[in-house]
Amino acid sequence: MRLGIIGLPQSGKTSLFNALTGGEAPVAAGGYGQDTHVAVVKVPDARLDRLTEMFSPKKTTPAEVHYLDFPGAGFGSRDRSEVAWVGQLRTVDALVIVVRAFTDPSVPNDGPIDPVAALEKVQLDLVVADLAVVERKRTRLESDLKKTKTAERAPIEAEIALFEEFQKSLEEGQPLRAHELSPDQLRDIRGFQFLTLKPVLVLVNVGEDQLGDRTAIEEGVRAAYSYPMTAVASLCAKLEMELAQLDGEDAATFMADLGLVELAAGSVIRQSYDLTGLISFLTAGEDEVRAWPIVRGEKAPGAAGVIHSDLEKGFIRAEVVAYDDLISTGSMAEARKRGMLRQEGRNYTVLDGDILNILFSR
Repeated sequence: MRLGIIGLPQSGKTSLFNALTGGEAPVAAGGYGQDTHVAVVKVPDARLDRLTEMFSPKKTTPAEVHYLDFPGAGFGSRDRSEVAWVGQLRTVDALVIVVRAFTDPSVPNDGPIDPVAALEKVQLDLVVADLAVVERKRTRLESDLKKTKTAERAPIEAEIALFEEFQKSLEEGQPLRAHELSPDQLRDIRGFQFLTLKPVLVLVNVGEDQLGDRTAIEEGVRAAYSYPMTAVASLCAKLEMELAQLDGEDAATFMADLGLVELAAGSVIRQSYDLTGLISFLTAGEDEVRAWPIVRGEKAPGAAGVIHSDLEKGFIRAEVVAYDDLISTGSMAEARKRGMLRQEGRNYTVLDGDILNILFSR
């Protein structure tokens, strides 16, 4: 999973990036750094730890999240032109938009501190970038229509109608994820990689003195930004960054003092999985214990294909045991003996925590 972190200058997004990755990317003075910071983080999964104890594999491979922290310059700028890295931003699976709520005289801000207004500025830039793509596509479609025979015009006319709807919504400042699109429509427009169609996690960056007011702050942003595939949460990025630099015992002590139950590194991954509809199935054996992210609702052959395309092509069936069932029985042999290790065919929908063994023809 690739998550793009964006926000206005001085929003604290690079502090968040450091908190999520345990990194030390420079927090640019003035908030106008031009570099895109990239880091790969292993997804914490207690199930892998338990399976590693059970199977003693040669290696254990967690799922991974790729974080990309994009420059603040360009968002909220007056010309709102597409900046050079927008193409890279289009490749991410979801957007993490950081908006500022904290007050700090040493960190200047352009105007009053208003997380809703900051969010609207960022969305406007995303909308404008998508609108340019929609207008170009609509122009090409209308040109193609003029050269198409009457009997063959229906598909092009339907596509023009869809892009007219998109253009109308974007011109009104609405993101494309506000549209109810069919699976076929989503498949047809996937190649455009629309920014406003991506799931969004809004993270309100509060000050340490605002931690007790987080619920009210979140509700205010949520009320103003209630779109599908959108979640709102809050954190203190500076504090989270400092905690990420501590060892586990010291971090736990400080978290307890502050009343924090979970670090951002875990909560952001969990919320991003929920937003993008991802789950993880597992494979376990003497060679490797591994977590494999897939989209919720994926069938067994598709899950096999995530491991290797040959497994999907030659899929025969899958041996499946739920993680909890395996742990309760203590071994694969006992799970099989008790009938908890099942044989599933091509139509089986893989569930989160399923442990799969794929049988296939070569």
